[in-house]
Amino acid sequence: MEEVEVTQTAPAGVLPAKQTAGFSFFANWRSTLEVIVMPVAAVIVALILFGIFCLLQKVNPIGVYQAIYKAAFGSWYSFQNTLIRAAPLMLAALCTALPARMGLIVIGNEGALVIGGVGATAVGLAVQAMQQNPAPMLVLASMALAGMFFGGLWIMAVGALRYFRGVNETICSLLMNYIAIAILNHLVNGPMKDPSSLNKPSSFPISDDNMMQCIGSSSVHWGLVYGIVACVIAWILIEHTTFGFKVRTIGGNIRAARIAGISVGKLTLITCFLAGASAGVAGMVEVAAVHGRANESLNAFYGYSSILVAFVARQNALATIFVATLFGGILASGGILQRSFHLPDATIMVFQGLVFLVILFSDSLYGKIGIFRERKG
Repeated sequence: MEEVEVTQTAPAGVLPAKQTAGFSFFANWRSTLEVIVMPVAAVIVALILFGIFCLLQKVNPIGVYQAIYKAAFGSWYSFQNTLIRAAPLMLAALCTALPARMGLIVIGNEGALVIGGVGATAVGLAVQAMQQNPAPMLVLASMALAGMFFGGLWIMAVGALRYFRGVNETICSLLMNYIAIAILNHLVNGPMKDPSSLNKPSSFPISDDNMMQCIGSSSVHWGLVYGIVACVIAWILIEHTTFGFKVRTIGGNIRAARIAGISVGKLTLITCFLAGASAGVAGMVEVAAVHGRANESLNAFYGYSSILVAFVARQNALATIFVATLFGGILASGGILQRSFHLPDATIMVFQGLVFLVILFSDSLYGKIGIFRERKG
């Protein structure tokens, strides 16, 4: 029998038994503080770098920051725009956050969102065609299930290729984004095309009666509630269930997980399906609450931005709610930078890119800064 050496690496969020016995509250406080301080410090560094970029464009960075805040949180109207953009970010971010807890770096969020939106549109149109006046709840429920199913299968395929064939999940999921976008373009220009959509090829529309409604008198749709509920459920699932403990164990030491009898392949497929299902619901929300049909607007880069949200939140589902709200505000401020400072609308993407680079660099500093280290003796 092959001798297997088991390392002492602990799963994410789980302490080795040897350390748990004498673990002090102060040491745990240091670890928690590090998880909070490092992402915040990374964002501050990114703000400084973005300020230098603004200076190179001969624009006052303080004025830019004030404009971003005003466009994102300065009034109830602007905050509603922020929440509308935060909803798909919350859902799509789970597509990266959940597999990351078991050691997989999946960045196929955009593809799962697009495929989920296309599948939800097709099923919604089919339900409308089968019944003359279907109940709106029936249409929306069918669309949500379809978005979960198609998005889940899309990312589960990535997990299957990783586990059974050893294909790198990061590269595989990235390439599948392009495949999903190509499928969208083919369908809205071919089998699903509405002949009346000339300038912007689109599918046939979801009727207004079957669209997702807004919450109360606000302009924020119920997709925000979908996102918050999904994040809370994901947090409970990963942090407070046996399933989540097994997932974190695999992420900590896959060989030890196999020796303990954990079915790594089964959990990989289930976790990837849940991750893709979340992004698929984000696509369904964009169709049912914003666009009303499938077209190239589904490819709005929410999936790519949500990767950054997941990394800033440190793959914590609850933290994803707040980080997605912050980045929703950043996305909402792109227009005001163009109008007030004559900066390209894509300038806000420069800021996102800087945040992503700094966050990736900060990962190499965890456990190396003295103030956050556990003190012996």
